Amino acid sequence: MRNMIFGLTFALGVATHLPAQEADIQATITSQLDAFQADDFVGAFQFASPNIQRLFGTAENFERMVTQGYPMVWRPGQVRYLELEQQGGTYAQRVMITDQQGRVHVLEYRMLETGAGWRINGVQILDSSELNA
Repeated sequence: MRNMIFGLTFALGVATHLPAQEADIQATITSQLDAFQADDFVGAFQFASPNIQRLFGTAENFERMVTQGYPMVWRPGQVRYLELEQQGGTYAQRVMITDQQGRVHVLEYRMLETGAGWRINGVQILDSSELNA
């Protein structure tokens, strides 16, 4: 009984050490993915950081980049959030996306906190070859 109580206390303690920002970061990514699903690229562009918005200039340019370079994000089959890591003053959220054909992709979303909330400051496709085997 004492071991069970210790185990529950330990598990709750671990859960409370997760960054408070995790829910907000994941909500931002989910909102952008929802906008992509609705082909609302103007809305999706709003979740990009100011740097990314300057880089692409318009929602139309952003749309072209996403549909041509990140089809798994534009039309995900399944989305699962993995670990969130703090990297200096920013956070990196790993996301596993299974595309419509069943292929698994792991992406790292670099997040930036702004006055308007969390924004996506870049996405990198990581090597997930062993997950597809």
